[in-house]
Amino acid sequence: MFDYQRKNNFFAQVPGKMEEFCEQELKELGAANIKTAYRGVYFQAEPAVLYKINYTSRLLTRVLAPLFTFNCKSTNDIKNSASKTKWEKLISLNTTFAINASVSNSKITHSKYAALCLKDSIADYFSAKYKKRPNVDTRTPDVRLNLHIEKELATVSLDLSGESLHKRGYRLSAGEAPMQETLAAALIRISEWNGEKPFWDCMCGSGTIISEALMKYCNIPAQYLRKEFGFFNLPDFDKSLWEKIKSECDSKIRPLPKGIIKGSDISPKAVETAKENIGRLPHSENVHIFNKPFQKTDGFENGIIITNPPYGIRIGEKEDAKLLMKELGDFLKQKCSGTSAFIYTGDPALRKSIGLKTSQRIHLVNGKLEGVLFRIDSFKGTHKERKTEENKTQESKSQDAGK
Repeated sequence: MFDYQRKNNFFAQVPGKMEEFCEQELKELGAANIKTAYRGVYFQAEPAVLYKINYTSRLLTRVLAPLFTFNCKSTNDIKNSASKTKWEKLISLNTTFAINASVSNSKITHSKYAALCLKDSIADYFSAKYKKRPNVDTRTPDVRLNLHIEKELATVSLDLSGESLHKRGYRLSAGEAPMQETLAAALIRISEWNGEKPFWDCMCGSGTIISEALMKYCNIPAQYLRKEFGFFNLPDFDKSLWEKIKSECDSKIRPLPKGIIKGSDISPKAVETAKENIGRLPHSENVHIFNKPFQKTDGFENGIIITNPPYGIRIGEKEDAKLLMKELGDFLKQKCSGTSAFIYTGDPALRKSIGLKTSQRIHLVNGKLEGVLFRIDSFKGTHKERKTEENKTQESKSQDAGK
């Protein structure tokens, strides 16, 4: 019996700076005994909840099921522990496997060498018992294993997700600086957008943010397009239960009315890419995507804007990015009354260029780049009326913080 079967414990890997948001999502999905850690969340879940988490989570990167834990002072400890494991319960001679390893504060300093030692031990196990061994496939393996060594403690886990959960399957093409799907979903979650107000990404690029908005509104499971999961390899995998959970989740999908979600971009190529990507999702025909710079639009009142402007680190020039942010600030001030804008940038210093007061700032990571999400509320009415609304908003936030 493996550790996860005895203790019902699992570990979710999460994007940087998103531990608390992932904790909240896991609670909503039915997980229990949740505890956050650096870049991860520990939790307990029955099989039905575990399947649902993998299928519907919008924020998690991977879910791991611990198989066994052992004291690890050298690579010999990896080999000895691996030789005692009944690997045929997880891997067959006809399947491929791969190992991802990480080490921290350990005498074993090379993660790739640690992974190689575990891989060789598994191969030796099968060779000794069956005179054959399964093949390794580092790109698209049937079974993914995870080896984590912290100081002198090592844990080997089965990756229940398979490919990273940020890969939804709709984005086959991307721009020069794509936003990860999990981050786009987090921005929407933070905005608390629920479809009651119209939604616009005015610099939509390859369409990640509007695709996540569509999935959010329509209740489309995050992995709706995925055919294979790592939890299929669990020795106690219940196929009929999985099919029931999937069917229940899919039955909640609802259509998207026209006029709720739109995206635009100055680049014709980006617009075509966004249309191709979002077109792989149900009900995408009612998302309006058009080729026009936001500066030349009529404005956008009483809605929610979520966007990720170019910020001069990977594409464009720094001065161009500053000018773009200034133009966005002017646009929000002059043509977006009653609208809340959530702007994510990989360069926090660009916030000053927008020239407007921010009511919220949250640091988040996009891949390996750390950026910041800031919120700007464009209130209706005269300057005096807008000032009153700003004061009310600040008072409300202060009261909430004091609770």
